[in-house]
Amino acid sequence: MERYYEFIQQRKDQMYSSLKEIVEHESPSHEKELLDQLTDWISNQFEKLTGGKTRIIQNEHYANHVVGEIGTGDKQLLILAHFDTVWEKGTLEKIPFSIKDGIARGPGIFDMKAGLIQGLYALHALKELGTKLNKKIVCIFDGDEEIGNPSSQQLIENEAKKSEAVFVLEPAMSTEGSLKTSRKGVGIFTIKVTGVPAHSGIDPEKGVSAIEELADVIKYFQSLNDYEKGTTLNVGTVSGGTTSNVVAEEAFGELDLRVKTKEEFDRVIPLIKGVKAKTKGAKVVIEGGINRLPLERTKEVEDMFHTAKDLAEKHLGFELTEKETGGGSDGNLTAPFAPTLDGLGAVGDGAHANHEYVVLEEMPKRTALLAMLLETYGK
Repeated sequence: MERYYEFIQQRKDQMYSSLKEIVEHESPSHEKELLDQLTDWISNQFEKLTGGKTRIIQNEHYANHVVGEIGTGDKQLLILAHFDTVWEKGTLEKIPFSIKDGIARGPGIFDMKAGLIQGLYALHALKELGTKLNKKIVCIFDGDEEIGNPSSQQLIENEAKKSEAVFVLEPAMSTEGSLKTSRKGVGIFTIKVTGVPAHSGIDPEKGVSAIEELADVIKYFQSLNDYEKGTTLNVGTVSGGTTSNVVAEEAFGELDLRVKTKEEFDRVIPLIKGVKAKTKGAKVVIEGGINRLPLERTKEVEDMFHTAKDLAEKHLGFELTEKETGGGSDGNLTAPFAPTLDGLGAVGDGAHANHEYVVLEEMPKRTALLAMLLETYGK
């Protein structure tokens, strides 16, 4: 197993060069032209480094996605990595790619372009070292994860249903490098409140304020927070009304729900959908639902983590830890269908923040760990 780390260490400069290339391909989630250029780059790199084949999944409005395959077999393993970022076009001018004191910086480098590069080089190591597997490896590189997988969800779920195990190359938990064995599920809801408009100075008593009603709804949702259970509700945006001298006829809000288990979804969603207006003349409409189910720490996920932990300690000389996170990922989509181990990407910090960075010396270790896991589960 040590041969993987030795091989990748010898090629780390090549890997860092690939990292620079992918970071300098800007890929905001809504910039289809830029995303599709990166799709082509990933496809070419996959075939060059792994000897496998790719196909491009075309989309009219969202990014095209890449599906890569290597090996053969009736059974398969699935690797997931997204290449879209939260950073708008032109961010590279303000935050250019840089390397200093073993730290690499740049928009999207931690979440999650470095993880994608690690995945390519882990597969490269398997190919060059002649590792024989009895299972096919399927890789999905999607370009819409940061906006909720509107065009890739079905693709990911379909491949998960055919897979024995899933490996997600999202970043590890900050500088500790912990793997993610539990992710909260996400619910997304819109709130629309209608009231009765009136002049706020002449006859305000004839009006029913949609904004006031929305405030009551928000307070109710806040009362449903249960931090011990890990259940959180947050109305993150609000809008409404026309001018200050008109009792607001309409008001709107967006609600984010996070839970640890599907059972908690089943408990909380009826409470959200069952909201009624308190004031006569007002109306509340709640739309939306589950965006992605939780990645729960099942026995199978626990076993996958301990396998990774043993490989890291025995062959790479470091102690691997695990954590849960409230954030969602592609791994939430696969978790209901196949055991999923998340956080196998880069070690660093600053996802979605200006100080986003990765620790370069950790990349060969994490790349080798993925190669070892693929060999272990691919036999």
